[in-house]
Amino acid sequence: MAEVTKETEQKINQLQLFEQGLQNILAQKQQFQMQLVEIESALGELEKSSEAYKIVGNIMVASNREDLKADLKSKKEVLDLRLKTLERQENQIREKAEKLQAEVLKKIKE
Repeated sequence: MAEVTKETEQKINQLQLFEQGLQNILAQKQQFQMQLVEIESALGELEKSSEAYKIVGNIMVASNREDLKADLKSKKEVLDLRLKTLERQENQIREKAEKLQAEVLKKIKE
């Protein structure tokens, strides 16, 4: 096996950073997906119910259904945009990592 050069070591370190970045993105993505499921569930319940309540701090107050629905839809749109952004970032990092990994493997096999 060939000796690992400083350049190759740096690339391996960079690969580890890419992996950490991916893990962070996946964790954020999972949180946003859970929030999205909650919002979709709340919207579904709003359709079934004649009364609507909103939690404000530690209390629950009666709220206008239409206002609450508009608020939830707005939050859903924001989450959708954030998820799309995270997916783009995830794909970019994966592409860079795959390219770098191929370079490292080529250098190591030499």
